[in-house]
Amino acid sequence: MKETDYKELMKLENQICFPLYAAARSVTGLYTPWLKELGLTYTQYITFLVLWEKDGITVGEICERLMLDNGTVSPLLKKMESAGYITRSRSAEDDRVVVITLTEQGREMQEKAKDIPEKVGECIDLSPEKAVKLYELLYELLGKERRTK
Repeated sequence: MKETDYKELMKLENQICFPLYAAARSVTGLYTPWLKELGLTYTQYITFLVLWEKDGITVGEICERLMLDNGTVSPLLKKMESAGYITRSRSAEDDRVVVITLTEQGREMQEKAKDIPEKVGECIDLSPEKAVKLYELLYELLGKERRTK
């Protein structure tokens, strides 16, 4: 490879990682005003999304769904437990497994957060067709099939 070729490749504008990173930060930042009103972080919010979909799941299942490691998720769950949103308990079948269950306060948060997806969607300037295509491409990049909505 010629030196000029690699120098061109090494420009920030030629990296696929940068627009993905910047777009992810931009989109997740759109959630901040509404999450702040609820006293939640973005990571707590997406954890709630998983639990509202299926309550009483293991920490491992949460990690898998969020594509995060246990070292990231466990401290987050401890904070959510101390805030009164969830309970953590050992599985009856295997005491090494921790099961996460929403409390009443955690279930009530869903009602408080119900308008957030629509509010954020209104801030994103993409046609519905482009949004669906982007969604599909991102899951393809992640090596996963498009999830049904």
